[in-house]
Amino acid sequence: MENKKFASYAMNENHPDYSLAIARVETLYQRRHDLRSEFGRDYTRIIFSQAYRRLKHKTQVFFAVDDDHVCTRSEHVNLVESVSHTIACELGLNTELTKAIAVGHDLGHAPFGHGGETILTEIAKEHQLERFWHERNSLHFVDDIELLEDNNHYQHNLNLTYAIRDGIIAHCGEMNQKYIQKRNEYIDLKDYQYAGEYNPWTYEGCVVKISDKIAYLARDIEDALRLDVLQEEKVNELKETLNQMGEYQFQAINNGSIVNYFIHDVIVNSSVEKGIGLSDEAFKKMQAIMKFNYENIYLIKRVQIHEKYVSLILHSLFDFLYDYGKEDLIFALYRDQNQYPKLISHYITWLDKYAYIENYPRKKEYTNKIVYDFVHDSQALEKSILDYLAGMSDVFLIQVFNELITF
Repeated sequence: MENKKFASYAMNENHPDYSLAIARVETLYQRRHDLRSEFGRDYTRIIFSQAYRRLKHKTQVFFAVDDDHVCTRSEHVNLVESVSHTIACELGLNTELTKAIAVGHDLGHAPFGHGGETILTEIAKEHQLERFWHERNSLHFVDDIELLEDNNHYQHNLNLTYAIRDGIIAHCGEMNQKYIQKRNEYIDLKDYQYAGEYNPWTYEGCVVKISDKIAYLARDIEDALRLDVLQEEKVNELKETLNQMGEYQFQAINNGSIVNYFIHDVIVNSSVEKGIGLSDEAFKKMQAIMKFNYENIYLIKRVQIHEKYVSLILHSLFDFLYDYGKEDLIFALYRDQNQYPKLISHYITWLDKYAYIENYPRKKEYTNKIVYDFVHDSQALEKSILDYLAGMSDVFLIQVFNELITF
């Protein structure tokens, strides 16, 4: 196996585009004795963020199960980091950049998984806002929402490097691509119109993009078996189907065997000429597993019933907060804060951090950018509520919903 074959293209100090890759919108404050690289610093800025912490209570596929061993969004992100690190290391790419993209790629994912994403899109359309998609929302969160405190207790935006921001918005794991070739254009990332519109700008980003799919293929099957959504006989049928597709023979369908197979295949078959990708046989097997998962896991009746439940929660909370816009917003929120302490107090804090509201000065510690301008933007209220809901964990969302229905 020809290892390190991408070493000359790794995004490090020797790359001709390195200065562009580490560019930030603003100069980042410095601390004494910081030993980290620019990408290493971004990695820790991401894992120190509140959005990263909330991933432990966000759904991957199966929601609100009373089982510590079912995959959460946090575990998925860690799996993507592991898979992408192994591939990047063997290909000779920058593992610090790869790891940072991986841990940040789902920071803006909706609560309740892809079902929540669909419902937030419905709400956005109802209020003439752009559709919700988590890749762009992840970039929005790292650019505009997530804050870190400096040595003087002032709050700052994450202000990540371009290469990491690019890898986050370009990570769409649902694309059916056998090879992912990096793009050459250094574009304004705000120009993205839909998920998967552009390939990542770095090979490291391409590695994360393919690793995102590798990481969940069999992990979702394991959870479905554990929760009796799938039976072993059905998975054995999948194994027989895969083993008829080429030379490689699976002895078992589980996370270890599937991840090992695809990692090895990507390392062997990726090339600078073609990009990061798979052999014909591995690509067909990946498509077969995806088809199996959709038919037997993602689109089953129980999932559809759950989405109706999620729709009730998200629509109810959005409408409840939106109605406060018919009054003096801040006065009305403070008036009812004791009645709905979790929902309203946290929403007030959200506005403290990100909103400009006439006669309502921000606290001095918030030096981050204004996201919702209530004076000049007629849709500031809708945008603030949608972001507030999108950032919630599943657990917190249920808690604040229960405030509305409990007396």
